[in-house]
Amino acid sequence: MRLFKAVIDAAQPRAKRHIIWDEQLPGFGLRIEPSGAKVFLVRYRGEGGGRNAPQRQATIGRYGVVTLAQASKKAEEILAAATLGGDPVGERNAKRREIRVTELIDRYEEEGCVVQRGLRQGEPMKPNTKAFTLARLRNHVVPLLGSRRASEITEGDIERLFRDVAAGKTAKDEKSGKKRGRLIVRGGDGAARKVVRDLSAVFSFAQRRRIVSANPVAKASVRKTDKRRERFLTLEEVQRLGRALDELGTEGARGLDKTGRPLPTTNAKALDITRLWLLTGCRRNEISSLEWRSVDLERGLLVFDDTKTGRSIRPLAAPAVFLLKDLQGRAEIGARYVFPAERGSGFFAGVKSIWPEVVRRACLPGVTPHMLRHTVGEQAVAQGESLLLVGSVLGHANARSTAIYAHVAHDPARLAADRATAGIAAALGFAGALTTG
Repeated sequence: MRLFKAVIDAAQPRAKRHIIWDEQLPGFGLRIEPSGAKVFLVRYRGEGGGRNAPQRQATIGRYGVVTLAQASKKAEEILAAATLGGDPVGERNAKRREIRVTELIDRYEEEGCVVQRGLRQGEPMKPNTKAFTLARLRNHVVPLLGSRRASEITEGDIERLFRDVAAGKTAKDEKSGKKRGRLIVRGGDGAARKVVRDLSAVFSFAQRRRIVSANPVAKASVRKTDKRRERFLTLEEVQRLGRALDELGTEGARGLDKTGRPLPTTNAKALDITRLWLLTGCRRNEISSLEWRSVDLERGLLVFDDTKTGRSIRPLAAPAVFLLKDLQGRAEIGARYVFPAERGSGFFAGVKSIWPEVVRRACLPGVTPHMLRHTVGEQAVAQGESLLLVGSVLGHANARSTAIYAHVAHDPARLAADRATAGIAAALGFAGALTTG
């Protein structure tokens, strides 16, 4: 029958739901539930129609919320699109099934966490790298874009994400699931750049899996790298740092609690780790987690089988060998780590609690452990060392630094390490161990 308001109002519920179809607009109907609820719907065959075409049905709205005129107009639009070969209901259902950003990140964790560039391109990320990457994505991206469909993210969304993270909108400091632990998330420009870089990798993965057609990060107007010159220490600043380490060693190296008060624990391992950062130019965890099997004191080398950049051989300057020999003489027989943890079987990880006191005493606000590595590289360049030898000292993973492992003897590299760290070693007080031997 023809659907009029009077017909709709007079329609009564039955034991089972039933549909009254409109004779003037085929495919448009009113469904009446046993409860008495009346709902407008539309039904058609997709793919241009035909006996074998899939049947589609969509709810338009409940009578009383949607008027007859509104419902019939919507039905006309859907049926017209279907007649012209479209499938509006199928497209809407497909849209509803589209993966959202938070689900895409979960899938990236399962299938896509691989190194994007360099010698290890395509290989799985290191556990720590993977953990930090996913933490940034979940702490910054999910709160801002997690509920959005991945295919709907635009360049503008990426630019807004960058601004919001840089402004600290995702920053938080709250209790974590661990006993007495806290989850501290900081924003800022540096965090925003890393988050955008990580999200670009996620969308590249999604593009390869045909989940999205393009990577919105690629065309976004955001600064993905920090072009500023890195901070490094002058020799006068290294002297101040050395005096601070000596003072803390004399007093007993103590960390600071959250209120800035000294902790009762005394441990000199953090001081020796800091000295080795400066004397080797190694990355932070390469020294903190250093194992004795990686130390070759006879040849003056550190041999890392599996680092951030793969297998790496680093020449040791004489002062670093001197310090490591001293530590070896005091190490327990059979010890795995150069700096073992106070409890358990792991390595010592307490430098971060002592570092703020070190830089405070040295009057070096804002200085980070990574700047010590950069200081070694800067000193090497200042001494006139070639970039190949500087790369060998620092273990850089690029074509020039990689070539040194195959074509340059280790002795010249050790001499380069001596020259690079001579000023640093003197500033730290290693005057008696300044030559390789």
